Amino acid sequence: MNRRDSLKTAVDARKGDLVKSAQRVGCLSFRSWRLLLSVWGVSMLGTAIQSGAAVDRRDRPNIIFIMADDLGYADLGCYGQHAIQTPHLDALAAEGLRFTSCYSGSPVCAPARSVLMTGRHTGHTTVRGNFGKGGVKGLGGGDGRVPLYDADVTVAEVLKTAGYVTGMTGKWGLGEPNTTGLPNDQGFDEWFGYLNQRRAHSYYVDTLWLNRARHPLPGNTEGRRQQYTHDLFTAFALDFITRHAREPFFLYVPYTIPHGAYEVPDLGPYRDKPWTKKERTYAAMVSRMDGDIGRIRALLGELDLQERTLLFFCSDNGAANNWPGVFDSSGPLRGKKRDVYEGGIRVPMIVTGPGVPVGQISDAPWYFADLLPTLADLVDADLPEGIDGVSVLPLLQGKAQDLMERLLYWEFYEGGFKQAARRGPWKAVRLAHDRPLELYDLRVDIGERQDLARRQPQLVAEFEASMEAARVPSPHWPAPVDRVTPPEPTVRR
Repeated sequence: MNRRDSLKTAVDARKGDLVKSAQRVGCLSFRSWRLLLSVWGVSMLGTAIQSGAAVDRRDRPNIIFIMADDLGYADLGCYGQHAIQTPHLDALAAEGLRFTSCYSGSPVCAPARSVLMTGRHTGHTTVRGNFGKGGVKGLGGGDGRVPLYDADVTVAEVLKTAGYVTGMTGKWGLGEPNTTGLPNDQGFDEWFGYLNQRRAHSYYVDTLWLNRARHPLPGNTEGRRQQYTHDLFTAFALDFITRHAREPFFLYVPYTIPHGAYEVPDLGPYRDKPWTKKERTYAAMVSRMDGDIGRIRALLGELDLQERTLLFFCSDNGAANNWPGVFDSSGPLRGKKRDVYEGGIRVPMIVTGPGVPVGQISDAPWYFADLLPTLADLVDADLPEGIDGVSVLPLLQGKAQDLMERLLYWEFYEGGFKQAARRGPWKAVRLAHDRPLELYDLRVDIGERQDLARRQPQLVAEFEASMEAARVPSPHWPAPVDRVTPPEPTVRR
């Protein structure tokens, strides 16, 4: 057994013992799980030192990746929003690097997260949709929930090989109970949140997950609405940062705000706005998240970590609702969530931290598949085989990087088989397997209104060939032209 496997085995065993002890004395309160996690933090640090995995923190920046859920491209002030207040994220953009051509891995939840975690686009990644063939029944009641495989290597696993302690709080969506996709089996030392994305539609559930155990929320039983899950995620994030301030850490915070249901404890400055109740609630949710990101940044400052922490903020896909005439959440982009047009996949992306230029804007195209190789490059870790992304570390450091000739690729299965690809300024879109490609020049047509396919037959032919070569058939998400047999569910027995 190598050092990496030894470390993982020791940490998992210690966590399991602690969870069993906690379960014997009854349900964990919010304070109890914080205390439990504190014990885990000490244990993991000791294990890492004993195994030789600890590294000089001066050589490794902390990494925090915060991701909103269904936040539109134009929902932040720094991206043109006028109705919703986002002062902390606007300040983040002013102090860092704001990208205007960054893309999600998919126009919906689960595959976007699979691309982010594995560095493989939707033509290759394991989870290519929210529901597929085979898989397991999810906690939300639906069949076809496909988990990550044992063989999948995630960002968290890569960073652990470089000595990072890894944590996550929020929505996972890549594995149900007793499957190979559990966060603790995919590189995360600690995690707290929703396993199933449909369960994440409510902010007042009576149960979340704390590592491998169900974590009850008694304040939300018998019709009560006392524990707002978003607030619990922020508390976990702040606690994780505090406990691991003296070692390199990776913290993944996939918030569920502003995904519906639209629920928030306080409407704040929007209480008296002449909008619908949903519109007031949506704005309040976005501003609440913005304030919590301000709290995270303030804590980094208090702990003298701000200059040693690389912080990302983005959305998982496009806006679920454009809120026309009120928020216009997609801005100038065509489409929204579940579209392979720009409004479904182009997302806000802000980065700040050591080596990142201050107050700059970049239109360089990159996407979620690039995160894993970028962070591997940052910490000098080995790359897993078969990834599609490339390191954009030079770009994050404000250096010139030519990304215009490579192909960005997406495929999507809800309502048929859709595809999209971008190379340089050109974007190709196919709305069904038997439909011709559409072609757009994003330099002059960011709204994808003028289809140039008939004027550019050679370019269309090149995209056709590239998009065909970019994918392999999936047993869980067969395209109409594929002939594959669904596998047995991936379940731990």
